Amino acid sequence: MFLRLVADSFGRRPRHKLLTGAALALGMAVATAALSVALDVGDRLAREFRSLGANLIVTPQADSLPLEIGGVDYRPVNAGAYLPEADLPKLKTIFWHNNIVGFAPILEVPIKAGNLNSVSYTSTSEVRMIGTWSNHQVQIPDGSIYVTGIGKTNPWWHVDGRWFAENKPECVVGTRLAKRLGVSVGGELMVFQAMKEATPTSSTRLAVVGLLETGGSEEDQIVAPLSVAQALSDKPGQYRQLYVSALTKPEDAFGKRDPKSFTPAEYDRWFCTPYISAIALQIQQELPGTDVRVIRRVAEGEGQILTRVQMLLWLVTGASLLAAVLAVGASSAASVIERRTEIGLMKALGAGSGTVGFLLAAEQLLLAFVGGGIGYALGIVLARLLGQKVFGAAPEPSMLVLLVVLGLAAVVTLLGSAIPLRRASLYEPAPILRGE
Repeated sequence: MFLRLVADSFGRRPRHKLLTGAALALGMAVATAALSVALDVGDRLAREFRSLGANLIVTPQADSLPLEIGGVDYRPVNAGAYLPEADLPKLKTIFWHNNIVGFAPILEVPIKAGNLNSVSYTSTSEVRMIGTWSNHQVQIPDGSIYVTGIGKTNPWWHVDGRWFAENKPECVVGTRLAKRLGVSVGGELMVFQAMKEATPTSSTRLAVVGLLETGGSEEDQIVAPLSVAQALSDKPGQYRQLYVSALTKPEDAFGKRDPKSFTPAEYDRWFCTPYISAIALQIQQELPGTDVRVIRRVAEGEGQILTRVQMLLWLVTGASLLAAVLAVGASSAASVIERRTEIGLMKALGAGSGTVGFLLAAEQLLLAFVGGGIGYALGIVLARLLGQKVFGAAPEPSMLVLLVVLGLAAVVTLLGSAIPLRRASLYEPAPILRGE
């Protein structure tokens, strides 16, 4: 009988129901769009931020003492110890191995180079060679193959031509150096060990397959396979630096704390959250003898942008919910005033204040679920448009968002209707039925 009364009451006075439903649908549509984008924007922006390059750098622990000013590391690049290349597959075995999207070892070597057409050791120029990976296949301990290289850690490096093949004597030459040496794509270089003696002990002939533009000092250098740099420097199977690009969660106040101050429970929570400091520690544990540092300019920039975007989305959601509460409250108050006679008659027939309030609240909740469902459908369309225009990919519908939106619709409706429903439950039937 109660459900019949609710359904019958719901079908009457369509104008007020339409206004309340429209207010709820619009508010929930904005909330759905903001929530859908907010839940998706973290991973989306984190992947977009990988275009900024690596956010972790690994160096030998035996290097010189740290010298970092304003987030910039001023330690010498080539001084100190070396690290074994054979340990690098262990990077994909850490707890957050799926968050490691790319890594590339670096070995810088002083060499002498010249155009093959007019080269002799005495006529060569002293330059630096960067030995690294371009499209390297890493054999992971679980048996799978992971492909990585400098293109994933330094995506802003532009190559006119193509990257070198690691199993061939090829190289990429910086644009400024190419002009000085008079080489272009398709040409060849002869490179020698940079030695004080008149005659070098090692030389290599390299085909130029691309010209490199970075806007930095790399345009005066040669980039070649790591194996070539290792051979020229007599450092087989070793490298000097490792750049790592990892998907991370922006560090909050908890993430910035010193792990030594954590309780066991706090340490587990920190370790199992993809903070960049947690990933750095896990890498250091897997690669013994290393010092893993965060490239703060990249990591902090990512965190600030992501935090501001998410804050904006939450503010929009809050504003839409507040507007929906006010609209529902106004519509509910007008509806209660129009139904004074009906409420008085129910009380005269024996209905208590609680029964009247419960009946009206059930009617409002039914309206909330209908409006929330319509708002969710509209919000998904809005979220897809927003995601496609801003982030280049639309968020997928989520059952979690649907449940949250329906819950928010119910809360918004009850908050907006609380004062009118309380007033309706306090009506006295006699004055109403007398027309006072």
